[in-house]
Amino acid sequence: MKLAVAQYATRETLAKTMELLERVTKEAAADGVDLLLFPEAFLGGYPRTCNFGVAVGSRSEHGRDQYWKYWQQCVDLGDSCPDGTGVYREGAGDGTRERLEKAARETDVFLVVGVVEKCGGTLYCACVFVDPKNGVVGKRRKVMPTGAERVVWGVGSPKTLKAVEAMLCYEKVTLGAAICWENYMPLLRASLYAQGVTIYLAPTADARESWMGTMRHIAMEGRCFVLTCNQYVESNTLPQYVDGYVDNTGSEETPTVVSSGGSAIIGPMGDVLAGPMVGKEGLLTFNVWNMQKEVIRGKMDMDVGFSGHYARGDVFKLSVEGLDLSPP
Repeated sequence: MKLAVAQYATRETLAKTMELLERVTKEAAADGVDLLLFPEAFLGGYPRTCNFGVAVGSRSEHGRDQYWKYWQQCVDLGDSCPDGTGVYREGAGDGTRERLEKAARETDVFLVVGVVEKCGGTLYCACVFVDPKNGVVGKRRKVMPTGAERVVWGVGSPKTLKAVEAMLCYEKVTLGAAICWENYMPLLRASLYAQGVTIYLAPTADARESWMGTMRHIAMEGRCFVLTCNQYVESNTLPQYVDGYVDNTGSEETPTVVSSGGSAIIGPMGDVLAGPMVGKEGLLTFNVWNMQKEVIRGKMDMDVGFSGHYARGDVFKLSVEGLDLSPP
């Protein structure tokens, strides 16, 4: 089973970013990749350096124009469920869902893609699970946007924390995702462990040195494979579709690094198997010869999953509103 992360930055328009996704997916397929993770907010864009004209108790007209331009570049998946759990109307949306499904189907690559999803006038940071045979089989909406993200991103439903079961390279796996600083929410992590996640996906916008420590801890804690994926962004390549989006500390001749990346693949014992990739765009891959074996070996002395001996279900009880935590 070949796992991969795609460390690429959002391009200046949604159309160009979709074209990049399709090209990278084809390249990954040619390299034998089975599962490919794209960064947080890859489609739609992570609004770095934008303040949307907001101060406590005050909003500006310029900021509202920024939001309008940002909203136009975000994706409409056609989800008609108020909870955002994935009830899609035939022909609804802007065609992004269908293009993602086509990219997965034609390459036989299972895609997990960070998106900024619009639903009415509200935006949600999310990621979608796209099965080559069954299309979009799951979606996560970030349950708590971080810091200033709360100005422009809504709060997602905890019902979307449902893990996804998939067949990759003839082996059954359980996929779960925590987006960026959701990984610092202990009970959210526990909700994924309880569902028996074997591949833990962490699309992010955090390029701090401390992030790798967090990812290694999660792999060791959950005894699962962890894939984390960020964008590598320079000041002169920031998307231009929102006025004020550009970090003016750099120039075209001497750009500054806004996000250094840091994507990586980590094993169930906390070992860094690939990466971290820093200072460039590209694909990062790792072959897993027997995923069940590696996960079970790790759980011999530490199993915090459903009915696991370290979960101590006789002592601790975890519940999530509207979500069945039993394994898929």
